[in-house]
Amino acid sequence: MKKITAIVLALAFSVIAYGQAQITTKKVKIEDFMEKTIKVVTSGNMFFDQALKDEVMNRWRISPFEFCTLEEFETLKTDDSYYFMLVTKDRFKREKEAGLAYISILKGGPAAEKGLNRMLNVVSIPIMSVKNPSGREFIVLPAILDILQVHITRSMEKDLVAYGGLGNYTMNISSTDDMNILFVEEDLSDEITEDVRNVYFKNGMMSVDMDTADMAMEEYLPRTIVSFTVAPDEAGKGAYCYKMLIDAKTHNLYYFRKHRITKRFGKGFLLEDINRIATSR
Repeated sequence: MKKITAIVLALAFSVIAYGQAQITTKKVKIEDFMEKTIKVVTSGNMFFDQALKDEVMNRWRISPFEFCTLEEFETLKTDDSYYFMLVTKDRFKREKEAGLAYISILKGGPAAEKGLNRMLNVVSIPIMSVKNPSGREFIVLPAILDILQVHITRSMEKDLVAYGGLGNYTMNISSTDDMNILFVEEDLSDEITEDVRNVYFKNGMMSVDMDTADMAMEEYLPRTIVSFTVAPDEAGKGAYCYKMLIDAKTHNLYYFRKHRITKRFGKGFLLEDINRIATSR
């Protein structure tokens, strides 16, 4: 609620100040996205770089793109003629080291001299654990690129989308009552006991093994939603777990939430998530 309130207030102040000074909102800052080239930065991980290149060539459609190395990025990052897609690592406030890697879309500009965190972040989405990736990042990569493109396009149309982030797509879960939701066993927290499953896992909600879920994604199975979670391999103090539900066929994002990992709340979908999803359908 605080985040939503902050967004509304920010937009309200923008309107009030319009006659006094031009307020440049995020929507305005990225309105040139489709006109400019996005540089896809290779990370140095040979296998992931090749997968990313292949999927970008097959799926990226909203702007011109080129590939570049990390060294070239360091030279170009201050140039506002470019946007950049790159794998970033982020450390939450209480974490000792970064536990998660993201695919981030950043806008070049002079502020980049002071670090990546000073660049305009168009959107970032978690993709894998830094230390021990699950391998599922390769399976969901096509969907991730489609999700990024949808979000960027919508952000160019509405500031509420641009500032609200991917969490806004969670409200889409209410439109999935005629679809199956496949929760990978490894994506479920310890809270999801047999008793919980007996109560909530019905009307298309079910737990499956990883191979079944991955096959659904690879075969673009219609009317099927697949779970995907990203958490640090070693969840230290202050670490977070991200939870997503993605349409296997259309790659629509139906759920996107995160929670702090604690002794009580471990990795994966919590009882709160399962309740929210079940009662929304």
